[in-house]
Amino acid sequence: MFSGKHILIVVENLPLPFDRRVWQEANTLKDSGAEVSVICPKMKGYTKSYECINGIHIYRHPLPLEASGAWGYMREYFAALFWEFFLSWKIFFKKRFHVIQGCNPPDLIFLVSWFFKPFGVKYVFDHHDINPELYIAKYNKKGLFYKFLLWAERLTFMTANYSIATNESYREIAITRGKMPADKVTVVRSGPKLDRLKLADGNQKYKKGRKYLVGYVGVIGEQEGIDLLLASARHIVDHRQDIQFAIVGGGTDVEKLKLMSAEMGLQEYVDFYGRVDDATLVDVLNTADICVNPDKPTVMNNLSTMNKIMEYMALKKAIVQYDLKEGRVSAQGASLYAINTDTTDFGNKITWLLDNESERTKMGEYGYQRIITELSWDYEKNKLIDFYKKVLKTKPVVEPDRKLKTSPNYTS
Repeated sequence: MFSGKHILIVVENLPLPFDRRVWQEANTLKDSGAEVSVICPKMKGYTKSYECINGIHIYRHPLPLEASGAWGYMREYFAALFWEFFLSWKIFFKKRFHVIQGCNPPDLIFLVSWFFKPFGVKYVFDHHDINPELYIAKYNKKGLFYKFLLWAERLTFMTANYSIATNESYREIAITRGKMPADKVTVVRSGPKLDRLKLADGNQKYKKGRKYLVGYVGVIGEQEGIDLLLASARHIVDHRQDIQFAIVGGGTDVEKLKLMSAEMGLQEYVDFYGRVDDATLVDVLNTADICVNPDKPTVMNNLSTMNKIMEYMALKKAIVQYDLKEGRVSAQGASLYAINTDTTDFGNKITWLLDNESERTKMGEYGYQRIITELSWDYEKNKLIDFYKKVLKTKPVVEPDRKLKTSPNYTS
């Protein structure tokens, strides 16, 4: 279908194949006949500078630090931009590409695309996070850096020929704040792949001898609300001791939250597993009796679709989360919705579900049916393919200057 086309995907915040959404996109495009190259960072477990997996060419660059604080993020992003610029030219001179798909955060990858526009290369913006709202969620303020993020977002949409939105809320932002024509913005949700999320019995070792397990998977950061989950766990433990909590994921706040858990006397009841491989993640979630999403009710979280919700549903898990717009759109009847930031109500809903097996079984089955009939990647990938049919209806890419192609600076 896309034979002879070469697509470069640039992602800054996670390596491939760890970034599940981007990995699914890359494989779908490759299976549709395109050649796919990816630029991404090196991180723990993904340290090779180059490897080819499933026919997808992955180029990884060093990332000097895991940032915290606004200026820390800027240092990280501009280091990434340097490597993205260098590697994109290296790839282009090996085999020209027709599209750059930039996956945010940050909203700066458009700068790389500018240098390839004269060669007819299209820029596709794959909108993963609304960064201005993310900044407010992290720092609870606006100011100069917030204005910079709005400016970067606006330039990203101005540069993009087309944009992919992860949900209808993001599509509305692209059209209103980003000023993109509606016909240039397509929703492709991060639907889970069922061949990865296989139902199984789990492993009782994660329960540590207790009757129930509550599971969480996701980023461990400020806006993810793990501090709220710990407060709910403390409320539960004060009344009963038959529930274990498993928290899976990495992030900037892991050590701080481990310390908080210990200070709250929860170290026997809460396990932090860190960033793990898919087999371990699925094993933990299959063991869980219910799963939780304690995301704080920020504008960012209210408008964002969380991958973990879809993954819980794919494994037939009933969910407890705070009452956020896109969380309800995804889970619908598969979840109970606690009063926002009310950790006691959140904890009470956890215990009610655990004590009502028939209800949580019904909710888990409802969510699973939504995944297999509407939301899995088997359905979403067709939207991505149709989207790229529009993108690739373009004039041929201009061949770069042959003198440049032999330059030693770009052929190492």
